[in-house]
Amino acid sequence: MSEPRPFDRAHAAHYDRQFAALQPLKDALHLCVDVAFAPLPADARILVVGAGTGAELLALAERHPGWTFTGVDPAQAMLDVCAERLAAAGLDARVTLHCGTVDTLPPSAPFHAATSLLVSQFLLDEAERTGFFRAIGARLGDGGLLASADLVYDAALPSAAADQQLWRQALVLAGHTAEAADANVANWNQRVAVLPAARIEAILEGAGFPAPARMFQGLRIVGWTARKA
Repeated sequence: MSEPRPFDRAHAAHYDRQFAALQPLKDALHLCVDVAFAPLPADARILVVGAGTGAELLALAERHPGWTFTGVDPAQAMLDVCAERLAAAGLDARVTLHCGTVDTLPPSAPFHAATSLLVSQFLLDEAERTGFFRAIGARLGDGGLLASADLVYDAALPSAAADQQLWRQALVLAGHTAEAADANVANWNQRVAVLPAARIEAILEGAGFPAPARMFQGLRIVGWTARKA
């Protein structure tokens, strides 16, 4: 299975700052994940796919002192920043970081739940995207929970132009130039696979996560929760 292009150290160093203005949106997404994970036991094992610089690791670990985590990311530079943030927060003892993909994780006990937040959109091929979620499911125990979120867009909808403009405005608010924001929107489905929400739901179902329930929507980001079949 191919993987998203890893971010280098220069990109990792300023990754969080570039979207700082949109932090309340990310906080709301993490809160919805926490709500979805409410049924989990006090000693739950959580798989965080696309751990990046540790945003959801920090959010979940701070709220649940009995949970342990495995964070996976193909970019060592991002994980280096993640490790520094976890250590500074005193949370590193409960987190194992793995540079690679879910497929390269060493064997372990099944996880109770997994997150994939703004990750699968970097897989342009739908078959690979299905395989990505299937690999996550293989690491979960029976009935394990998945919380997933990705950019969505449907050019056929009447609201498409307004939705596109809202995302452009959000990028400008986050510090992008107008030209860069225009290029970002114009390049959808060339660098990232921004699909209709219904199509992503079909991919999740095809990967063994039936009846995904929408738990979050903000601008062009939609989040789902689903249980492994």
